[in-house]
Amino acid sequence: MKKAVYLLVMMLVVLTACNNEKKFHVEGTVSNAANKMLYFEAERIDSVAVLDSVKLDEKGNFAFSGKRPECPDFYRLRLGNNVIHFSVDSTETVTVNADARNLTKGYTIKGSESCQKIKEITLKQIKLQESINLLENNVRNGALDEASANSLADTLIAKYKKDIMVNYIFKGPNKPYAYFALFQSINGSLIFSANDKKDIKCFQAVATSLNTFYPKSLRSRNLYSITIKGLQNTYTGKRKVINIPQSKVSTAGLIDITLPDINGRRHSLSDLKGKVAVLDFVVLGAKGAAQHNFKLRDIYNKYKSKGFEIYQISLDPDESYWKTASDNLPWICVWDENGEQSSNLTTYNVTSVPTMFVISRANEVKKRITNIDELDNAVKSQL
Repeated sequence: MKKAVYLLVMMLVVLTACNNEKKFHVEGTVSNAANKMLYFEAERIDSVAVLDSVKLDEKGNFAFSGKRPECPDFYRLRLGNNVIHFSVDSTETVTVNADARNLTKGYTIKGSESCQKIKEITLKQIKLQESINLLENNVRNGALDEASANSLADTLIAKYKKDIMVNYIFKGPNKPYAYFALFQSINGSLIFSANDKKDIKCFQAVATSLNTFYPKSLRSRNLYSITIKGLQNTYTGKRKVINIPQSKVSTAGLIDITLPDINGRRHSLSDLKGKVAVLDFVVLGAKGAAQHNFKLRDIYNKYKSKGFEIYQISLDPDESYWKTASDNLPWICVWDENGEQSSNLTTYNVTSVPTMFVISRANEVKKRITNIDELDNAVKSQL
């Protein structure tokens, strides 16, 4: 008898735990779709998985739920070949109301900013595809020659990309909709290419942000890999060496630097006295910068709680790009507007970037490092 009671109690505990599992919900209506199947699907990196489905009645009501994702993830509702894309990053309830006769363009969606932004991006992509289709039709019926059509198509695509870059990717590189925007396509080909010198900056901005907030996520690692390969493919020639007259860096004390961050707040290197610090000279737009920051982030996360800080100086010539690339960095990132002509480079005898200096708690420069793989041990020795 006691054993039976014990088993019953354990079953109730398990059931309660399952019921208390954190979930998100997707609900709403799809009108004019009676007796049709509505599918709730997860959009994986390389596939789509059906999570649930329902046969709609005359009212078209539906309700699905899923386990709360550990990091922002992407889902869709599919009716036949028509889909509605959305993202989920918590336990929110996403509400969708649509008409089956105009599912992909006429729906409303509520639940998060990203869901709404994804809808906006989707509608822009659909409009672009329709415009490209019209040009192709005009070529086929003889109303337009192919060269003119290609020129017009290039103009349309360039306008679309500028809009998406400015208003979505660079505006919110840490948002799910920025990641979504990177992988939109026209006629089966991606609009943004990691092998394009301009587009790679978009991949770099989103990859940096994702890796900062969700370093263990599969999407973060995958985008990081795409970005690194893209940077390698778009880089031509040798890394430019900054030619600076030689001078000696004193190890007996610290030559102070004071520069502004993206909010205009000025930070002095000497303010970090009492902490072990790394002074890092970089060009965020250079080849290898993303990989450099990914490794730097691992070291930062490892030692931050032990009194460690990074003072990173960007020498990028483009202030706007620096602000975008450094927006979500967890350490101090300041900008030297003089770039390669900066007196700080002369002072610290920096002839190439990245170059790093490990600084003790007493504000003394202890070691120069040009290979980031040596940084971990150098920092550890000062803690």
